[in-house]
Amino acid sequence: FFFNGTATTEIYTEQIVGSVRCVQETAYVFGTEIVTNFLKKQDLDLICRAHQVVEDGYEFFAKRQLVTVFSAPNYCGEFDNSAAIMSVDESLMCSFQVLRPAERKTPISKGISRSTTPPQRKYVN
Repeated sequence: FFFNGTATTEIYTEQIVGSVRCVQETAYVFGTEIVTNFLKKQDLDLICRAHQVVEDGYEFFAKRQLVTVFSAPNYCGEFDNSAAIMSVDESLMCSFQVLRPAERKTPISKGISRSTTPPQRKYVN
C-alpha cells in the first residue's frame, strides 16, 4: 500500500491478486502476489512501512513479508491504538516493543468517548 503523501482511506487485503489499483488517486492497493514478486525482484525478505494506524502498533501482511509499524499511541487523541518500535538485530531478527495507549480520565469531548481504531476495509472487485 503506497501513499503519495496525502491522507486516504486505508484499504488493503490479501484477497487482491496480481494487479495494482489506484484508490482515490492517493494510494495504491495491492495483494500478496505483488509483495512477493517485488521482494523476489529486489532480493529482499521484508518490507517495513509506516504511517497507517494499526490497532496493536504493528501488523503483518502478505504472509509476514510486509509489516506496518505505527509509532503514535492514541493517535491524534482520537483512537485507542497502541504504538510499536521495531528493532532489527545483527542476524536480521525483528522484534517489537509495544507501547499501550494511555488511559484518559475524561472523554475527549463532552459526552463523547474516544474512538476505537477504525477497522480495515476490504477491497471488493
